[in-house]
Amino acid sequence: MAPSMRDVQLTEVAGDGAGEEVRLLDSYDEEEEKLGENLRRIQVRVTGMTCAACSNSVEGALMSINGVVKATVALLQNKADVIFDPSLVKDDEITNAIEDAGFEAELLSEPTASRTNPHGTVVGQFIIGGMTCAACVNSVEGILKQLPGVRKAVVALATSLGEVGYDPSIISKDDIANAIEDAGFEASFVQSSEQDKIVLGVVGISGEMDAQLLEGILSKLHGVKHFLFDRVSSELEVVFDPEVLGSRSVVDGVEGGSSGKFKLLVKNPYTRMASRDLEESSKMFRLFTASLSLSVPVILMRVVCPQIPLLYALLIWQCGPFQMGDWLKWALVTVVQFGIGKRFYVAAGRALRNGSTNMDVLVALGTTASYVYSVCALLYGAISGFWSPTYFETSAMLITFVLLGKYLETLAKGKTSGAIKKLVELAPATAILLVKDKGGKVVGEREIDALLIQAGDILKVLPGTKVPVDGVVVWGSSHVNESMVTGESAPVLKEINSVVIGGTINLHGSLHIQATKVGSNTVLSQIISLVETAQMSKAPIQKFADYIASIFVPVVITMSLLTFFGWYVAGVLGGYPEEWLPENGNYFVFSLMFAISVVVIACPCALGLATPTAVMVATGVGANNGVLIKGGDALEMAQKIRYVIFDKTGTLTQGKAKVTTAKVFTEMDRGEFLTLVASAEASSEHPLAKAIMEYARHFHFFDEPSDTDQSYSEQAKFSGWLQDVSDFSVLPGKGIQCSVDGKWVLIGNRKLLTENGIAIPSNVENFVVELEESAKTGILVARDNVVIGALGIADPLKREAAVVVEGLIKMGVQPIMVTGDNWRTARAVAKEVGIQDVRAEVLPAGKAEVIRSFQKGGSVVAMVGDGINDSPALAAADVGMAIGAGTDIAIEAAEYVLMRSNLEDVITAIDLSRKTFARIRWNYIFAMAYNVIAIPVAAGALFPLLRLELPPWVAGACMAMSSVSVVCSSLYLKRYKKPRLTTILEITIE
Repeated sequence: MAPSMRDVQLTEVAGDGAGEEVRLLDSYDEEEEKLGENLRRIQVRVTGMTCAACSNSVEGALMSINGVVKATVALLQNKADVIFDPSLVKDDEITNAIEDAGFEAELLSEPTASRTNPHGTVVGQFIIGGMTCAACVNSVEGILKQLPGVRKAVVALATSLGEVGYDPSIISKDDIANAIEDAGFEASFVQSSEQDKIVLGVVGISGEMDAQLLEGILSKLHGVKHFLFDRVSSELEVVFDPEVLGSRSVVDGVEGGSSGKFKLLVKNPYTRMASRDLEESSKMFRLFTASLSLSVPVILMRVVCPQIPLLYALLIWQCGPFQMGDWLKWALVTVVQFGIGKRFYVAAGRALRNGSTNMDVLVALGTTASYVYSVCALLYGAISGFWSPTYFETSAMLITFVLLGKYLETLAKGKTSGAIKKLVELAPATAILLVKDKGGKVVGEREIDALLIQAGDILKVLPGTKVPVDGVVVWGSSHVNESMVTGESAPVLKEINSVVIGGTINLHGSLHIQATKVGSNTVLSQIISLVETAQMSKAPIQKFADYIASIFVPVVITMSLLTFFGWYVAGVLGGYPEEWLPENGNYFVFSLMFAISVVVIACPCALGLATPTAVMVATGVGANNGVLIKGGDALEMAQKIRYVIFDKTGTLTQGKAKVTTAKVFTEMDRGEFLTLVASAEASSEHPLAKAIMEYARHFHFFDEPSDTDQSYSEQAKFSGWLQDVSDFSVLPGKGIQCSVDGKWVLIGNRKLLTENGIAIPSNVENFVVELEESAKTGILVARDNVVIGALGIADPLKREAAVVVEGLIKMGVQPIMVTGDNWRTARAVAKEVGIQDVRAEVLPAGKAEVIRSFQKGGSVVAMVGDGINDSPALAAADVGMAIGAGTDIAIEAAEYVLMRSNLEDVITAIDLSRKTFARIRWNYIFAMAYNVIAIPVAAGALFPLLRLELPPWVAGACMAMSSVSVVCSSLYLKRYKKPRLTTILEITIE
């Protein structure tokens, strides 16, 4: 990602770095010293932030405090860095301001406390079983948020996952799991944000002696805090001090201490979750098949057996007070009702205990009513001799169909999280570690689990294999396929000092790489984390479903009672003929069947699944297409975009500046002129300075630009062809100034020269104007107060820029260009790409004001920038899109990260959001229309006219299928294809 060419600034200013994840906070070290000794700097852990708007709120709250000089909030790090005057403001006032803004705040003792402070907030993931609808989710979230030490809690119905931010010094993960279980749900811990824990599978434990040997080895390992061995699952959980012990050291220590008897395998948390999903679906399938095998005989006894004389005679054989068929039905259905159907009673009980209601309450109520009535009818017949019809099959088939629906729903929901599984599979399972002696010489190699790689390890990557982690090449050269991250199909050359990304494929030669980022810090892990976070988030539209779900069950039960009393009273008063009653039936039974059908046909689950399943599928589809979406709120906002504001450099253009023209206006030789300019620019790291260095070096030596990361200033140090430079300084927004061989040199824009009293001759001005009108940036060079030459620098447009702009216009989105470059260059570039509205000579802070001016009318504005210099504008926009992220994907201010550096992904992002919310609306239509139509039909609204009624078991089948239909509707998004520009532009190719 290239920083932008704002006001021909020829050297990099503070903060214009590569965007490393801690650089925003670390950059204040020098600044704090400059601000004086009377100021103090602290860091605050901020929990509860979910998007750039949250971090802006925290920043705004902090900056409103009198005495706060500077406040910067890092969203992904959940930290705020504050510089303030301790004589005007106290620490408590800072934390109180954050809490008043709606977030949790905890003071960190020092900038690095986030790594060493044992009392920080830990984010733990829990599998929560037994949730069936949005009401369950609200109930669990409410319970978790009330626990002492819990900072935040988010529960996702679609994945049965809960993320809990908690203080481990106040509450443990076991306490959280117990609280969930006490509420009647199932809970198991998956993983946390702690970096000092590893879960291992142990092979070789055959008895008590082996278990004791394992415990003895772990007890002697220095750095192991505590461990837990589950003898049933053979899983070993080890908590260790990462400053003393590494994860690989734990494995090596155990395997070495047992003399090879034990073999330890690292448990990938995502693999463990996938196995749990499979286990859950298998459990649901077993319950369904068991219920079906017991229910079918009950149906056969009612429908088929009367047609078979021998079987019918057996069923009507009097056995005690009842016939044999009644005994069999009662026995079979009792097993289904209270054995297989126990889960519904448990779930309904916990919901009622927590003051909420859900689908389980409806199922338990409907099936119990049918079962109890049937039992009472049998007993009443035995006592009075008047035998009423029983409806045991209704209860059994209801449970069977509901379990079928839950099984199909589990399978469908599992498919919505397929994107995470695909991303996890990109990382290789093993890696080749090079073993070195004390002198640093390679003495051997060994294959290790990729999850055991530690920072600093030297790894060997063979041709055709995947790079195991992020790192730097220390030996060898090869071409690497990075399409999984950048989308670029062309292989990238990797030489010494080149950066490589984990999960990419080494094509040809062998490489030795040094691991720099491992575990959760790798690019692939951050992508997975972003997708997971997005899938856990709730779109604002889901609040509607949550509200409906909270009142749904009480409303349905009320409607069921009204149905019962309506039909019963009408019958008693003669409102309908007795011919409508079932054989041997009465008004009570007739009314009860309608009431039960109303209870069991209503489905709150469909409403609760409408949004989260669609968001899950959409975020996964987006990740597969190189578009990372940070949440459901971003998805919802993007479909309303009216204006898209583009940065110029690095966004519309390639961000690779090249000198196209060099003109000398004095008698100076061109080579001497270029040597002078190159000498001055050798001290700069700015991309424009590098372009000038490339041009000058090529002029002198016909060299090609280097592909390595070695800086030009470092190359120049040993070159010998540059002149001596002193008093070098940067003038942000203007250029640079320095002394070259004792002569004062200025290189920059017009403003730099005019402010120094240097007149620009008309021929020079005309030349610069000509450059600017041809979309080039003109740079003036003056020596000893005389203009001696000028350079023209061009940044080529991206080949798809013009087509994408036209495509956005066709989609009803107005493109706007905002740049810090001069007006002539800006207009020339805008004309070339087809943008009508241009704002030029705008500083980075001013871009946010431009965005706010478009937002005043209530329009939704998107900002597309490079994610580094444009962070204020990305944060100010309703939807921030960081393009060309490369290895720096953790961009805090943007809601969308467009991984593939391709402007076409802007159209993909908008189109995907539109299709997702169209699908969500269809989901709500399915869910709402189902309940609006089905409930009156079940209540008997069509019975007087058409004699149409829904038996309770049919109503149960309809209810079970409604949830499945909504999930399958969301899964339809998996068929999403990126829009073809030819289709958008309505181009017909002959």
